[in-house]
Formats: sequence, structure tokens, C-alpha cells
Amino acid sequence: MCRGRDSLPITCLERAKELKALFGSLLQKSDSITGHSKKSDKLRFNVEEPLKWKESFDNLLTSPNGLCLFRAFLVSEFSEENIAFYLACEDYKTTKPSKLASKAKKIYDEFIGSDAPREVNLDHATKAITKENMEQPSQTCFDVAQSKIYTLMEKDCYPRFLKSSTYLELTRKTKTG
Repeated sequence: MCRGRDSLPITCLERAKELKALFGSLLQKSDSITGHSKKSDKLRFNVEEPLKWKESFDNLLTSPNGLCLFRAFLVSEFSEENIAFYLACEDYKTTKPSKLASKAKKIYDEFIGSDAPREVNLDHATKAITKENMEQPSQTCFDVAQSKIYTLMEKDCYPRFLKSSTYLELTRKTKTG
């Protein structure tokens, strides 16, 4: 069933905690434009970044910091399988043709199959289309399913993320900072 936070890579959990602390401390300093993590200089961002996430779901997903915080949010809501499936599909699209079949089976078994441990919420018709696509795996065989999950996250999870206490606190501090 749901593995919650345990299903996230430890680096993502640590990064989410760092980002939350980093945004909080940076936003308290009105003259700060960019910041660095004490643990690592890899985390650089503009303090206006959280405001861009509200502009569109794509802005959130294309921001490494936003994606990490969104993923941590989904873990707290027990729906992390949605973003995990979406990202697995994005990775799958760049797979070499010789590895498509094995990678497609892995994704299907993990997220779509009847006994999938991280089953995503797809209608019967989408599952049937995807299963049929599995007979001749191509880089587009998960496109319909991925699109359905993207829409689900955009219409359901994304608005809840924008109303979450973590996001609201970040934007409040950004606006007042």
C-alpha cells in the first residue's frame, strides 16, 4: 500500500526540509535576493520563486525547488504515487529503444497493473489503452495515462498545495519581505 515518506528518496526529504528552512530564513531578510544552503551551495533560487509556482502548474513542475516541495506535500496527502508516475513517464520518454520494453513493464507493474503497489487512479478505458500500448512499447505508450494523471494533479492536488500552510507561509513572507 502507501509507503508515505518512506517512498521518497532521503535526499528529497532532506532537501525539502532545507528548502523550507532556507525560504523561511531568507524571506525574513528583506534585502536578500538569493540564498545558499549552509550544507550545500547547490540550492540557489530567487525569493520570488514561490510566487511563480502559483502562476501555473507547469511553473511548479519545472522548478526543482517547487517540484521537491510539491512532492513532499503529496507524500503528506498520501498521493505521492501521482507525481512518481508522472516523473517515471517523463524519464521513460528519454529511454533508449532497446530498453523500452523492460522499462515499460516496470512502470506498468508499479503504477497501473491490477496489483500495482503504487497504483494511480485511472479509469478502465485508459488502463485498457495503456495495456494495449504495452504490446508494442514506444516512447508514447504512457501518454494517455500520463495526461490523465497530470490533469488530476493540476485540478485537484495543485490547488490544495497552493492552499497548504507551507506554501501560504512562504508566499506571505515573500510578499511582506
